[in-house]
Amino acid sequence: MTSDLPDDERASSAPDDDRAGDDRGRTVETKPLSDADIRDALPEDLNAAGYVGPYLFPNNSRRRIPAILYTVIAIICVVVYVLSKDKSPILVNGGVVFAAIGLLLVAAYSFVSGWDLKVDERDALVVATKQVGFPVGHASAQMGWRGLLSRPTWRILLYSAEDPPDKRGLVLIDGVDGEVVEYFVEDNPEDWSALDS
Repeated sequence: MTSDLPDDERASSAPDDDRAGDDRGRTVETKPLSDADIRDALPEDLNAAGYVGPYLFPNNSRRRIPAILYTVIAIICVVVYVLSKDKSPILVNGGVVFAAIGLLLVAAYSFVSGWDLKVDERDALVVATKQVGFPVGHASAQMGWRGLLSRPTWRILLYSAEDPPDKRGLVLIDGVDGEVVEYFVEDNPEDWSALDS
């Protein structure tokens, strides 16, 4: 295919790294970005810095979605193997069955470890406050998982309400039934005297 443009216009219309077209079809000069100009940023829906309002922690039961997908793919693998085993295919052999077994094992684990998170961080904080036995000032909650089946567990770190705090505690609370798994309370060993004004 040849172009009806003269040679000089064909050369200027060729794509160039430093040129980009605008909405009117004109060529606009652009400068390449330097490494200093490129910044990594979180998507807006994941950036908690500007978020106002209650945060909903993702539920572990979402692990059951890939479990269902793995099961469907495993069934497809078995069906493809059964339908083509008498035809001596090149690409479908016994390995497809082993892949299906592997997918079913992963699906079973994903399904079993997909606990429904019934206790949110506010409920866990209430249970932790009752457990430590002192008025709580600052506290923080972190989700962790324990055991081979990844049972969700809240880790609540609490400081007493004095300024500076006299006591601190760590309480592990089961995210499924709200039971206290473990707890530890001690006098606060941190030295806050340097921060007094």
